[in-house]
Amino acid sequence: MSFIRLASALGFLATLAVAQPPASSSDSVFNSRTVMIPMRDGVRLHTRIFTPRHATTPLPILMIRTPYGIDGWSSARVAAAYSELVADGYTFVFQDSRGKFKSEGEFVMMRAPRANKHDPRSADEGSDAYDTTDWLVKNVPNNNGRVGIFGVSYPGLLTVDALMEPHPALKAASPQASPADQWLGDDFRHNGAFRLSYGLEYVAMMEAGKDVQQFDMDTYDTYDWYLKLGSLRNVNEKFFKGRMPTWNDFVKNPDYNPFWKRMNVNQYLTSVTVPTLHVVGWWDQEDFIGPLAIYAEMEKHDRNKQNFLVVGPWNHGGWQRARGDSLGRIAFGSNTSEFFRSRVQAPFFAHYLHGKGTLEQPEALVFEAGSNVWKRYDAWPPQTGVATKKLYFGPNGSLTFDQPPPPAAAPAFDAFVSDPNKPVPYRQRPIQQTYDPRGSTWSTWLTEDQRFVHNRPDVLSWVTPPLEEDVTVAGDILVKLFAATTGSDADWIVKLIDAYPDEIEANPRMSGYQFMVANEVFRGRYRESFERPKAIVPNKIIDYSIDLHSQAYTFKKGHRIMVHVQSTWFPLIDRNPQTFIPNIFEAKESDFKAATHRVYRSGPNASYVQLQVVSTTVPNF
Repeated sequence: MSFIRLASALGFLATLAVAQPPASSSDSVFNSRTVMIPMRDGVRLHTRIFTPRHATTPLPILMIRTPYGIDGWSSARVAAAYSELVADGYTFVFQDSRGKFKSEGEFVMMRAPRANKHDPRSADEGSDAYDTTDWLVKNVPNNNGRVGIFGVSYPGLLTVDALMEPHPALKAASPQASPADQWLGDDFRHNGAFRLSYGLEYVAMMEAGKDVQQFDMDTYDTYDWYLKLGSLRNVNEKFFKGRMPTWNDFVKNPDYNPFWKRMNVNQYLTSVTVPTLHVVGWWDQEDFIGPLAIYAEMEKHDRNKQNFLVVGPWNHGGWQRARGDSLGRIAFGSNTSEFFRSRVQAPFFAHYLHGKGTLEQPEALVFEAGSNVWKRYDAWPPQTGVATKKLYFGPNGSLTFDQPPPPAAAPAFDAFVSDPNKPVPYRQRPIQQTYDPRGSTWSTWLTEDQRFVHNRPDVLSWVTPPLEEDVTVAGDILVKLFAATTGSDADWIVKLIDAYPDEIEANPRMSGYQFMVANEVFRGRYRESFERPKAIVPNKIIDYSIDLHSQAYTFKKGHRIMVHVQSTWFPLIDRNPQTFIPNIFEAKESDFKAATHRVYRSGPNASYVQLQVVSTTVPNF
């Protein structure tokens, strides 16, 4: 096994050079210096500080903590990346998190909060944020005593960690695309199904050394590489050799046990006192569920009305770069990312850190794709102005809001054969590595045209007639799936799709496009308990409730609403052997067997998608 540098693939501009002594430099925008800030346990964290050269008044501090390396941050890069914030005046601080790059200490993936907070030398990411904040307000000249923290993805999680025991000077936070529960959703698992390609490649990237590196595959199309890999037991035997702690944790903890539960950040967010702006994209390929869950948990305890949510038409971190006028081939009609940075993020920090202006931020600001407008809600998901409607699976691939009549005889169903040795690809092949330096479609795969799998024999589909009027959904989406299998385990993948008209004269390339609006996977063994998996009784009809989370979307007049159901999604999701064994990471090649799956659609076993359809006018922002 070999590793290659990943800096270019991830867009990191770090030099990844050997450690150097503290240095200082200046240009027309910032004075910069590099320091090693001591933590309470003696570990020192590598930190770069950019102070505006011509500030005439004390300024607040904005901080980003990251495991991805900070040496690439220069004065010019700060000025370009955060121009909307630079205009208001901040000292910017970037820090290598514990154990990464030039920071001392040991890196622990998704480190859980320390158990003994009374021990003056015990440390975690929350205490590191606290100690850094304390040092900054005492040692950065000309600061106004107010600190903000923000970050995307892992830096977003580190922002959440800072909220668990905030320093008194921490006055504003914006966790963006932060994971919350790595077993129920986000990066590594969804409802118990393992996110194979991302999990393996990310672990190799983060735990091969202090720097960020990429697992070097010998096959360009990773669909082939993972299929040849076979059982997941081969990963340690052939490649990792037991050297990757997080992979070993995956293997040892297949179910929702205390290992996973202690990393769920929501349990630690019961008394947050810091104004918080949560941000995520509808088509975030890595961490869509976490931000919604963190917002919802903090909302339970928000007595001061300072917990806000923003959801836009973005992929992972898309709001912090470029214009945001499109994603893949889907156009949104305006520069949504620029709008967020100038009209939402900048005013939020200016209000809480500078004391500027009246904050006009609604409780929930969401982009309604399809109609392509920003909407403001008093709660998310909406509590009023929506009506619950069900779309039922019908005969001959039909999808209808009308409840089907009782079956004349035996229950009606559609069937397909799922073969784990011939899995359905999750994106169009060739499937490049997640962060392939030669280019990858990973960042936009959620917007890919789903016709590449439509009408495969192992993908079922149902579709409405062309809509006679717009249908706008806002809020939670739930699938009730009545299904059976000849095997003893099965995965169920459901995709809600906007099927464009067959002919679009103004934009022929989008004719017939199948745009995935929402999706999720559910591992059947966990239908009764996430903690205690249970084999499926072959051929028994079982009721599965599959949460597709939430959306704000308009299916336009003339479009059709479509649903796909399948049982493999490879190599995004690991292959379910469809033979129940206690731990799929230990499966033998002989355990992987084809099975016939049935999806029922009549009488008490009528499968459906439950939507919250907007019934009143919602104000634009």
